Amino acid sequence: MRNLWIFINKYNAFLFFIIFFTIGIALTLQNNAYQKSVSLNSTNEIVGGIYQRLNVFKRYLNLGQVNDSLALENAKLKTQLISLSNLDSSKTVVVRDTVNQQQFTLFSARVIKNSITLRNNVITINKGFKDGVERDMAVISPGKGVIGFVENVSANLATIRTLLHKNTLISINIKKNNAFGSLVWGDDNFDYQTAYVKEIPNHIKVNVGDTIITSGSGGFPKGIEIGKVIKTGITGDSFLSLKIKLFNNFSTLQYVYLIKDRLAKEQKTLETKRPDEQ
Repeated sequence: MRNLWIFINKYNAFLFFIIFFTIGIALTLQNNAYQKSVSLNSTNEIVGGIYQRLNVFKRYLNLGQVNDSLALENAKLKTQLISLSNLDSSKTVVVRDTVNQQQFTLFSARVIKNSITLRNNVITINKGFKDGVERDMAVISPGKGVIGFVENVSANLATIRTLLHKNTLISINIKKNNAFGSLVWGDDNFDYQTAYVKEIPNHIKVNVGDTIITSGSGGFPKGIEIGKVIKTGITGDSFLSLKIKLFNNFSTLQYVYLIKDRLAKEQKTLETKRPDEQ
């Protein structure tokens, strides 16, 4: 208390100035319309600026939730697009929008860990079997391109064996002529932007710039664009190999789409039957 009185006694002139100055401003604003209007406008501008900055900060904090919502909406739209693109255009078909009649259903997941520099690269996502994720599900990117297959699943997480893995093999078509081949990352390849197409018959005509798409096997819907041919003439015994530039950029992945194939188990059971069981 003694120190407070010493402080007041030492700075009493300055404190009285502040008090009378504040009273003077208050009386001026109260009794003069013009000054009052200017003061209110200035105050509103300052407060508005503060609220605007707070709103920007708040939107930044909510970006994760907004992105999750957009990814979910895009998954629904991609499901509808894939369903429509797989219709036989030579027939008149009535489309009924029910999940049970769609062969493919997509749902989104967020990437929480990713690798692109290893020989066998794996992605970890924030969805598990509680969310409907199953082993061997096909996975694609939000834009163009394929990612790989679900490898291991826990309750809330899953890992994806990406295309950048020596054990990943994807059935493809050359878009212009529907020739079949197999997409692999390739031996001694550490470039996450390129891959190889193998087992193309030598008599098939392939040019640089041709588009590679999924064939509709292995859980991938037919027609998903994967990349463009950048090198031809890589020959084997009786087959042709191609080098392609991938559309998908693995280094910037934030979200992926998992594909639930309604006929996957039936197809797998049928294809693994022994001849004497058929």
